[in-house]
Amino acid sequence: MFKPCVVIPVYNHERAVGSVVNGILAQRLPCILVDDGSGPGCAAVLDGLAAATPEQITLLRHSVNRGKGGAVMTAIRSAARAGYSHAVQIDADGQHQPADIPRFLEQSEAKPQALIVGCPKYDETAPSLRLCARYLTHVWVSINTLSRQIKDSMCGFRVYPLPAMIELDRRHKLAERMSFDIEVLVRLHWAGLEIINLPTQVSYPSDGVSHFRGWLDSLLISRLHATLFFGMLARSPALIARRWSPL
Repeated sequence: MFKPCVVIPVYNHERAVGSVVNGILAQRLPCILVDDGSGPGCAAVLDGLAAATPEQITLLRHSVNRGKGGAVMTAIRSAARAGYSHAVQIDADGQHQPADIPRFLEQSEAKPQALIVGCPKYDETAPSLRLCARYLTHVWVSINTLSRQIKDSMCGFRVYPLPAMIELDRRHKLAERMSFDIEVLVRLHWAGLEIINLPTQVSYPSDGVSHFRGWLDSLLISRLHATLFFGMLARSPALIARRWSPL
C-alpha cells in the first residue's frame, strides 16, 4: 500500500517553515517535523503549527542540534513505525516548492521501489560559489557510483522508500550533518535502487538562513567522498557488471 508522509528537519527556520508547512497541509499530507535543537523562537513557531493541526502534524524534538542527517533519520524511523511506506524529504528554509510534491509522489507511486530525487533548476538567487562546490561533488558522486545516474546529490527534496531506508539504517551509521544527503544517495545506489531524477525549481533560501558551516562542512564532505571512494573500489566489480547487464 502506498502511504506517504512528508518529513522536514528544522533548525532555526522560524521565518520560512510556516509557509512550507502550510503548502503541505493544503495537500492534506501528514507531516513529521523534527525540531533539531532550535532556539526558543523557532520552537514556539513549531509548537504553534503542531497545536493548530495535530491531526496532520507530528512534532519531534532533539534536545541539542544533531545535524540535518540526524533529524531526517529521526523522522524516517518515526514514519516507518507509524506505518508509512514513503517519506518526502523537503527543506524548512523555503528553497523548495511544496507544490511540486504531487509530481514527486506520482513518480514514487508508479515505481514504489525507486528513489525520487530532485534535480534543481536554479534562479538568480543561487550563489555562484555554491554552484561550483556542487559541481565538484557531482563529479565525485559519478566516480563513487561509476555512473551518472544521480544528477544532483545535494538537493534535499526527494522521496525515500522507507523499507530501503530502514534497511540501510540497520546496516550502516549514516552521516548526521550536511554530508547526509550525498551519502544516502550513493549508498542506496550501491544497494541497487533505481534513481529517478525529477526537475524542480530551487531558490536560495527565502528566510536568509543557511546552516552550511563553510570550511567544516566542506571538510566533512571531502572526507565522505574519500570514504565512499574506497567503498566504491570494493564494490567496483559489481558496479561495472551492473552497467553491462541486460535490461
